[in-house]
Amino acid sequence: MKNYPLILWSFTILFVLRVIGQILVAFFNVSFLPPMPHWYSGLLPYPILLPTQILIIILQLKINYDFSRNKGFFVKPRRKLGVFIQWFSYSYAGIMAVRYIITMYLYPERRWFGEGTIPIIFHFVLAGYLFTLAKYYVCVEDV
Repeated sequence: MKNYPLILWSFTILFVLRVIGQILVAFFNVSFLPPMPHWYSGLLPYPILLPTQILIIILQLKINYDFSRNKGFFVKPRRKLGVFIQWFSYSYAGIMAVRYIITMYLYPERRWFGEGTIPIIFHFVLAGYLFTLAKYYVCVEDV
Protein backbone atom coordinates (compact mmCIF):
# COMPACT_ATOMS: atom_id res chain seq x y z
CA MET A 1 0.00 0.00 0.00
CA LYS A 2 3.01 2.25 0.51
CA ASN A 3 3.43 3.79 -2.94
CA TYR A 4 -0.07 3.55 -4.37
CA PRO A 5 -1.33 6.89 -3.00
CA LEU A 6 1.78 8.72 -4.22
CA ILE A 7 1.53 7.25 -7.70
CA LEU A 8 -2.22 7.90 -7.96
CA TRP A 9 -1.82 11.50 -6.74
CA SER A 10 1.02 12.03 -9.24
CA PHE A 11 -1.14 10.90 -12.16
CA THR A 12 -4.01 13.07 -10.91
CA ILE A 13 -1.79 16.15 -10.61
CA LEU A 14 -0.56 15.64 -14.17
CA PHE A 15 -4.12 15.34 -15.44
CA VAL A 16 -5.28 18.39 -13.46
CA LEU A 17 -2.41 20.43 -14.92
CA ARG A 18 -3.42 19.31 -18.40
CA VAL A 19 -7.03 20.39 -17.84
CA ILE A 20 -5.93 23.72 -16.34
CA GLY A 21 -3.63 24.31 -19.31
CA GLN A 22 -6.42 23.58 -21.72
CA ILE A 23 -8.80 25.92 -19.83
CA LEU A 24 -6.20 28.70 -19.86
CA VAL A 25 -5.81 28.37 -23.61
CA ALA A 26 -9.52 27.90 -24.39
CA PHE A 27 -10.93 30.70 -22.24
CA PHE A 28 -8.06 33.09 -21.55
CA ASN A 29 -6.01 32.83 -24.77
CA VAL A 30 -2.71 32.64 -22.89
CA SER A 31 0.27 32.82 -25.21
CA PHE A 32 2.82 30.95 -23.06
CA LEU A 33 1.11 27.59 -23.72
CA PRO A 34 0.63 25.77 -27.03
CA PRO A 35 -2.48 26.85 -29.00
CA MET A 36 -5.80 25.01 -28.67
CA PRO A 37 -5.26 22.57 -31.58
CA HIS A 38 -2.40 21.07 -29.55
CA TRP A 39 -4.64 20.47 -26.51
CA TYR A 40 -7.81 19.33 -28.18
CA SER A 41 -8.29 16.70 -30.86
CA GLY A 42 -11.89 17.68 -31.59
CA LEU A 43 -13.17 14.10 -31.31
CA LEU A 44 -15.51 15.17 -28.49
CA PRO A 45 -17.14 18.62 -28.45
CA TYR A 46 -15.42 20.81 -25.87
CA PRO A 47 -18.66 21.60 -23.98
CA ILE A 48 -18.89 17.84 -23.32
CA LEU A 49 -15.16 17.19 -22.91
CA LEU A 50 -14.49 19.71 -20.14
CA PRO A 51 -17.28 18.54 -17.78
CA THR A 52 -16.20 14.94 -18.44
CA GLN A 53 -12.62 15.82 -17.49
CA ILE A 54 -13.87 17.53 -14.32
CA LEU A 55 -15.89 14.42 -13.39
CA ILE A 56 -12.80 12.26 -13.94
CA ILE A 57 -10.81 14.55 -11.63
CA ILE A 58 -13.52 14.43 -8.94
CA LEU A 59 -13.53 10.61 -9.09
CA GLN A 60 -9.72 10.52 -8.94
CA LEU A 61 -9.75 12.83 -5.91
CA LYS A 62 -12.16 10.51 -4.07
CA ILE A 63 -10.11 7.43 -4.95
CA ASN A 64 -6.88 9.17 -3.93
CA TYR A 65 -8.42 10.35 -0.66
CA ASP A 66 -9.44 6.79 0.21
CA PHE A 67 -5.97 5.49 -0.65
CA SER A 68 -4.28 8.23 1.37
CA ARG A 69 -6.32 7.24 4.44
CA ASN A 70 -6.08 3.52 3.65
CA LYS A 71 -9.82 3.21 4.19
CA GLY A 72 -12.98 3.82 2.26
CA PHE A 73 -14.89 2.40 -0.66
CA PHE A 74 -12.01 2.35 -3.14
CA VAL A 75 -9.43 0.51 -1.02
CA LYS A 76 -11.61 -2.54 -0.42
CA PRO A 77 -10.33 -5.70 -2.15
CA ARG A 78 -11.85 -6.11 -5.62
CA ARG A 79 -9.81 -8.70 -7.49
CA LYS A 80 -12.31 -9.27 -10.34
CA LEU A 81 -12.71 -5.54 -10.88
CA GLY A 82 -8.92 -5.21 -10.77
CA VAL A 83 -8.48 -7.77 -13.54
CA PHE A 84 -11.08 -5.94 -15.66
CA ILE A 85 -9.48 -2.52 -15.06
CA GLN A 86 -6.03 -3.96 -15.73
CA TRP A 87 -7.06 -5.31 -19.13
CA PHE A 88 -8.97 -2.10 -19.87
CA SER A 89 -5.83 -0.07 -19.09
CA TYR A 90 -3.77 -2.26 -21.42
CA SER A 91 -6.35 -1.85 -24.19
CA TYR A 92 -6.67 1.88 -23.57
CA ALA A 93 -2.90 2.42 -23.74
CA GLY A 94 -2.63 0.16 -26.79
CA ILE A 95 -5.35 2.02 -28.63
CA MET A 96 -3.65 5.33 -27.83
CA ALA A 97 -0.34 3.97 -29.12
CA VAL A 98 -2.03 2.95 -32.38
CA ARG A 99 -3.78 6.34 -32.54
CA TYR A 100 -0.42 8.07 -32.15
CA ILE A 101 1.22 5.94 -34.84
CA ILE A 102 -1.64 6.50 -37.29
CA THR A 103 -1.75 10.24 -36.55
CA MET A 104 1.99 10.60 -37.07
CA TYR A 105 1.83 8.54 -40.26
CA LEU A 106 -1.03 10.58 -41.72
CA TYR A 107 0.29 13.94 -40.46
CA PRO A 108 4.10 13.77 -40.38
CA GLU A 109 4.29 17.52 -39.66
CA ARG A 110 2.84 16.78 -36.20
CA ARG A 111 5.75 14.56 -35.12
CA TRP A 112 6.68 14.40 -32.16
CA PHE A 113 4.79 17.05 -30.27
CA GLY A 114 2.61 18.73 -32.88
CA GLU A 115 -1.14 19.23 -32.95
CA GLY A 116 -3.15 16.56 -31.18
CA THR A 117 -0.30 14.92 -29.30
CA ILE A 118 -1.13 16.41 -25.88
CA PRO A 119 -4.47 14.55 -25.70
CA ILE A 120 -2.79 11.29 -26.70
CA ILE A 121 -0.04 11.73 -24.09
CA PHE A 122 -2.57 12.41 -21.37
CA HIS A 123 -4.62 9.37 -22.34
CA PHE A 124 -1.47 7.47 -21.36
CA VAL A 125 -1.55 9.31 -18.02
CA LEU A 126 -5.13 8.15 -17.46
CA ALA A 127 -4.22 4.62 -18.55
CA GLY A 128 -1.35 4.68 -16.04
CA TYR A 129 -3.75 5.77 -13.31
CA LEU A 130 -6.09 2.90 -14.17
CA PHE A 131 -3.20 0.43 -14.32
CA THR A 132 -2.00 1.52 -10.87
CA LEU A 133 -5.48 1.16 -9.41
CA ALA A 134 -5.87 -2.25 -11.06
CA LYS A 135 -2.47 -3.38 -9.80
CA TYR A 136 -3.59 -2.63 -6.25
CA TYR A 137 -6.85 -4.54 -6.68
CA VAL A 138 -5.15 -7.53 -8.31
CA CYS A 139 -2.34 -7.69 -5.72
CA VAL A 140 -4.31 -6.52 -2.67
CA GLU A 141 -4.00 -9.91 -0.96
CA ASP A 142 -0.20 -9.58 -1.18
CA VAL A 143 -0.23 -6.07 0.33
